[in-house]
Formats: sequence, C-alpha cells, structure tokens
Amino acid sequence: MTEEGQFQSQLDLLQAALDHVNQGFSVFDADLRLVAWNRGLWEMLDFPQKLARRGTHLEAFLRVNAERGEYGPGDIEGKIQRRVERAKLFESHYFERVRPSGQIIAVSGTPLPQGGFVTTYTDVTEDRQRQETLEKTVAERTRALRQSEDWLRLVTDNIPALIAYLAPGPVFRFANRRYAEWFGQSVASIVGRSAEDVAGSDLYAELAPHIAHAFEGNAVSYEYQRNRPDGSKAYMRSTLIPDMTIDGRTLGVFVLSLDASDQKHSEAALLQSQRMDAVGKLTGGLAHDFNNLLTIIMGNLLTLKRAEDPLDVEALTKHLTPILAAAQRGADLTERLLAFSRGQAVDPQRIALDDVLRNVATLLDGSLPSSISLNVECARNAPIRVEIDPTQMETALINLAFNARDAMPGGGELVLSIDQVDLSARSAEDLHLSEGRYAVVSVSDTGTGMDEETRLRVFEPFFTTKPFGTGSGLGLSMVYGFMRQSGGAIDIASEPGQGTRIQLYLPLANHHGETVSIPSAPSPALNDLPHGNGELILIVEDNADVAAVLAGQLQDLGYSVLLAEDAEDARSLAAELPELKGVLSDIVMPGQMNGLALARDIRSRRADLGIALMTGYANWNIGEDMGRDCGFPVLSKPFESESLARTMKQITAP
Repeated sequence: MTEEGQFQSQLDLLQAALDHVNQGFSVFDADLRLVAWNRGLWEMLDFPQKLARRGTHLEAFLRVNAERGEYGPGDIEGKIQRRVERAKLFESHYFERVRPSGQIIAVSGTPLPQGGFVTTYTDVTEDRQRQETLEKTVAERTRALRQSEDWLRLVTDNIPALIAYLAPGPVFRFANRRYAEWFGQSVASIVGRSAEDVAGSDLYAELAPHIAHAFEGNAVSYEYQRNRPDGSKAYMRSTLIPDMTIDGRTLGVFVLSLDASDQKHSEAALLQSQRMDAVGKLTGGLAHDFNNLLTIIMGNLLTLKRAEDPLDVEALTKHLTPILAAAQRGADLTERLLAFSRGQAVDPQRIALDDVLRNVATLLDGSLPSSISLNVECARNAPIRVEIDPTQMETALINLAFNARDAMPGGGELVLSIDQVDLSARSAEDLHLSEGRYAVVSVSDTGTGMDEETRLRVFEPFFTTKPFGTGSGLGLSMVYGFMRQSGGAIDIASEPGQGTRIQLYLPLANHHGETVSIPSAPSPALNDLPHGNGELILIVEDNADVAAVLAGQLQDLGYSVLLAEDAEDARSLAAELPELKGVLSDIVMPGQMNGLALARDIRSRRADLGIALMTGYANWNIGEDMGRDCGFPVLSKPFESESLARTMKQITAP
C-alpha cells in the first residue's frame, strides 16, 4: 500500500471512531469552513446531507438553524451575521440551546492554535429534565420541611413544656417559646448563646454538673428553683437526654423541663393536710396529758394555799418542784405540737435520729390506747446522724404509728427503733439506692398484717384499706415521697396475722457540720445566772398577770422594773426617762402598733437603749416586716429564768 493509501486508511479509521461517539463533533478552519465532523452531529441536529462536505462555510449551518426558528423570531440575516462575527473571534465558548422541539443541546467550542475551532454538541435534554425534576423535588421537600419545622415550632411553642437542645459548649441550638421566655429571652435571641450566659452564673453553677453528666452519655433528671421577677419562687423539673451517635459520641443534649410550681404548692398543701390530720389524731392524747399536768399544778397549789402555817424550804420545794416540772413539760408539748403542725418546706438539717424518736414518743404518749405498748429503741452506741427535715420525719413516723395502731384493734406492741446497715450492691439495687452504709428507722407492730396484693399497693396515692371516710390513702404515699426526696427508700415486710415491719433507709450524714438538737440539761440555779445591778427595765405586756410574773422574775435577777400600760405609754417613757436601760416588749399587742414596730420606733429615737422581744406564738413572723431576723433578741413564751437572764444581760451590756 502506498504512503497516500496508508494515510487515507488512518483517516477512515479515525472517522469511524468519531462516528461512534455519542456526541456531535465538528472542526472549522480559520476561514470558518468545515474540515471534519462525525455522524452524531447530523443525527443530533438534523442538518441536510448536502452540508456534509469539506469546505462548507459555517454560515450555511447557521442559516439552516435560523430559518427553522431555532434562534427565535426576528431578523434572520441579522441573527446569522452576529453569530458569524462572534465565531471569527475564535474564543472558547459554552452555551445551551433549547430547540423548538424541546431538545436541549450543550455547545462547547475550543479555538485551534492556527485558527478555527473544535466544537462538541451534547444532547443534555434528559439530564436537564432529571435536574429539573430533582430541583422540583428539592423545592417541594424544602417547602415540606419548612412546613414541618413551622408545625414543629407551632407544637413545641404551645405544649405546656419547656424544650431545648444544647450543643457542646454548652450552647443553645434550639429552644421553644416557653423555654426562651422562662429565661427572659426570645426564640431568636437564645440560639447561639451559652447556657451560663442564659441561666446566669449562680443558677448555672447548680445546673452545670447535671449538664456535664448528660454530655457524658447519661440521662439525667433533677429539680431546681429560681426567683421570678415578682420575687416569688418558681420550681422546675428537668430531664436531659443525650443525643448520641451509633459509635457512642454525644452530639448534644435534648432538654425537657416542666414547671413544677403548682405541683410543689399542691404537695405542700397536701403535706400540711396530712400533718393537720395527724395533729387532730394527737389532740385526744395531748388533752389527756395536759389534764394530768393541770392536776399536778392545781393540786400542789391548793395544798400551798390551804397551809395555815408558813412552810419551810423543804416543804415548799416538795410542792414547787412538780409544779415547775409539769409546767415545763406542758411548754415542751406545746412547742413541739406547734412546730409539728405549722409545716414548712423541706429543710434538711443534720440531726440525731435518737432525738426524733424521743420527740415522736412524746407526741404519741397518751395518744395510743392502753392496750398498745410503745417501745422506743435508740442507737446502742453513738447517735446515728442523718440529714433530713426533722418536722417531715416526725410527720412520717406519726403516720406510720397511727397506721400500726389501726392494725392492732385488740392491742399489741409498737416498736420504734434505729440502727445502721451495710447495703450490698444487690440489696441496694432492690431499693433503688447506691451501695453503702445507711441508717434504718424501723416501725414494727404485732397487728393484722397484710397480704401480698395489699403490700404491693400501699404506696399508691388514695389507696386505703380503711372504711370510706376514715382514711385518705395518702399517708404512706407521702412517706414514700419524703423518703425518695431525702435520698432514701422505704421497705415493707408483712404477712397476714404476722404484723408489719416498715423500714426507712436514710443516707448517713457526713462527720462534718453542726448537729441540730434540743438541749435537755437541767436549768441552773438562780444564783448561778447572770444578774443585773439595778438597771431599770421597761416591760410592755398587755396581760397584767403575765407582766406581774415577768416583773418578779426580773427583780429576782437584780433589775428594777417599770410597767407600761400600752405601746404609746412605752414610747413616752422611753423618750422621757434617760435612766432607762432596757425594754422587754411582747410582739403581738392590741392597738395599731405591734411590739416590733414599737421596738424600731424606740431604737430610732434612742440607739443606746437595749431592746428584747417576746411572743407566745410559734409562727409569729406575720407580714413582710416580721421576719425572724428582725434585729432584736426574741424570747419564746414560756421561757425559763436562764433565757431571760442571758437575754437581759445581752441587751443591757455597755
């Protein structure tokens, strides 16, 4: 084969290859004349076959397109010439042209070094249709997503819950309207801010350990409180759920919070109702106690009154000692009953359980029928100390004691005892506690007991086995709630006819901190008390008999005494008597001015005058200015000479 034949053969081979490409292909020289092409160009653009020859000018192709309307309506010659002039620039170009048939052709031209250009034509109709469909789908889904987000926002903003999402930082990435408003923010302003910035440093210091625990991959529940702008307290119960990946990484934390303020108020009201119910049950026994005390007092006083001859010191002591003891016991009973009945919010204190059991025994003594023996077994060695609210602990034990009493209609034995126990991991898990050492308070009776079905339901609110109208069914549920709130647990062992034993498990208090207790040491003798040196004391007391007794006590302690008729008289005397050294005033008095207002008025006029207050009310802080931190010493009636002596020495000290 000649060299020319070989060259032609190679050209034919190249042309065959180009004809199999699924794109159109053309080459125009520097004079814009056709040099090369492939079959795909004619099949794709439907050009006349007469143009398929070397040397055909570009203008011929442009004219075919223009005449069949592929460049749109208008001046055909102008459209052709503009395209020819643009082609003579030999610049790279790319554009997509939609043919009248709807076919979309992508045209890509590349200039050649010696002039002319290579152009490829690609049918992108299906690609653009798929893209358009995809774009429509994306748009529809975007609209649907936006609608879903709007619905989600509408739902989360209107449900009675606070919802948020914390990203690492921790930083808020989402919050519904209620959550944002809880912290004084808007939905827009809270996003992107740190949790500490939103909650404030003080509250965040309380919340930070819970948040950190949640970011470690743990579900966390807790409660906290904060002050509203109006000064009232609001309570919140929150649950944190970690947002975790399959491989265990925490991406963030979902926050669900519920406003528990109303529930807290309801619980407080319910607790007070339970406490007052117990007080009502105690009343009969206390009346019996007070009648016995009054019998002792009146009997000894009548004996002294009937005595015709002066009695010697020994005889007087014989009669006066039981009078004073009975009076003190009556004061103790009154103080404990009032403290028990007035109710307070949970106020954990470090206390000795022995003291609680003795107080409960004092309250129960006389309230149980004679057919039931009450035994109290305190700690055998050192006192067992826990950190709980003593008033609520007494309420719980009173409720359990009365349940035991009702279970022993024919009599029996009621035992209150305390001990310590080491809970193994298995035992602790059964009680939903952590492994460790706990204090155990047991209330055992020899009553009728209960079957398994009843035992499993006793902690349900409103469940009771008592006849309708005689029991609320709330006693044990309140005890259960108090135990859980105090970090403890409650367990019941009972069988029909075998009695019941209820055990209260409480975490032991640490070895640090002050233990709250009631002093029980005997009062010192009068000569051992701090005495005055004739200082003049003004007594303001509306009850003449009480004023006379106080005057006598102060005179025995070495003070001179002046009695005021009322608050106005006391103001005048305080202003007119420079030799006056102290004022002892009752808080609750008839008239427009109470004792605290009087004390403040006198203090504003005479800063040198010592002032002390006294009251017979257990809960005397009535009104916004009657807080216990009033700036003056307060004596609770009845008080012993020791308390009076130390208080008067305090206010008259130079």
